Amino acid sequence: MNPKKKRIVMLADCQSFYASVEKAAHPEYRDQPLVVAGDPARRSGIILAACPLAKQHGVTTAERLGEALAKCPNLVVIRPRMQEYIRVSLQITEIFQSYTDLVEPYSIDEQHLDITGSLGLFGDPISIAQSIQRKVMKELEIYIRIGISENKILSKMACDNFAKRNESGIFQLHIEELHATLWRLPVNQMFMVGSRMRRHLEKMGIYTIGQLAQTPLAKLKSKWGINGEVLWLIANGIDNSPVSPGSHDRQKAIGHQMTLPFDYRTLDQIMIPLLEISELVCQRCRAKGYMGWVVSVGSQGADFDRPTGFHRQMKLSDPTNLTDDVFKTAAALFKQHWDGLPIRKIGVTLSQLVSDQEYQLVLFDDKEKKLRLEKTADQIKKKYGNDSIMRASSLREHGQARDRAQKIGGHYK
Repeated sequence: MNPKKKRIVMLADCQSFYASVEKAAHPEYRDQPLVVAGDPARRSGIILAACPLAKQHGVTTAERLGEALAKCPNLVVIRPRMQEYIRVSLQITEIFQSYTDLVEPYSIDEQHLDITGSLGLFGDPISIAQSIQRKVMKELEIYIRIGISENKILSKMACDNFAKRNESGIFQLHIEELHATLWRLPVNQMFMVGSRMRRHLEKMGIYTIGQLAQTPLAKLKSKWGINGEVLWLIANGIDNSPVSPGSHDRQKAIGHQMTLPFDYRTLDQIMIPLLEISELVCQRCRAKGYMGWVVSVGSQGADFDRPTGFHRQMKLSDPTNLTDDVFKTAAALFKQHWDGLPIRKIGVTLSQLVSDQEYQLVLFDDKEKKLRLEKTADQIKKKYGNDSIMRASSLREHGQARDRAQKIGGHYK
């Protein structure tokens, strides 16, 4: 019997993705430091992406635009175009799919590829990685760094810790060589270990990934339960999860959160975005063919150092994807649990999803008529934009629907 074939998995990461897309679109900025940031006109917002030239001036992702301009006064600042970044990301996916059908997006700029079955067609792993690099650069002018190993966890750490730091942008991490490579690194360079966990581990005398890998599993589990086991598995490079192209298609809930532009202090003010979010969640559910049994609502105050707010849910008597049904429940939950303090973030989720093809008809209910009406509105919005039809309340001062219609994920399209 032949031994089980060793998997070859890649993690491909786009360098400074948003900034790279903008440089490809604006050749005149090729040799200039460039960032993508919130609102260039107001010189406000945070840095979403910085090109390598900007980073050489000390500009970092997630810092305030004003701070970046102080470091680099000649910085080119471009407002984000999320629709364009999504389009380019999908083009990159198509390039990856020309090498293997096992491509799983990890984020907009990172994707896993299982090339185990492609070696006979395209050569060894390094040759395939080089070919992918060249093809993406030629077609889209975006530089790809690639980590290679036997599973998703190790390929991710190979990319973050080695491929991003060497000249070729490619690194193959062999599991039998972890003691000489990954295990020598500080523990905070391991996937899933942040600054807080690093402090906890260092208090236990664990300073490197290798020390964590060699810590008895029982000791980690006794301290952190299942999370301790996860840390031990990652440190030892153990990950049996497959590269699954459809892994993000199986949805358990559909929700949306909105960060408000200023403190909302009264129920009258808060109900406006609550209705808008309920409508957006239901619109997404209808588009995907779902209804939900459980409505959840949550809020958060403006002071993140002293968190206020709540998160509550209620199960309905029947599943729904109608805006009025979801908003009525969300509003009732909010009124019952809100502490009266100003809020800056609010969210609604519909969960325990089921197909919208099977539901109980209720006598003396006009659900069918309401559903036809909402689906007609959905079709108009799909063709002309979400601001083509809006509720009158959204035109008031505290409405956010018109502004949000121009954005994706909180950023301008």
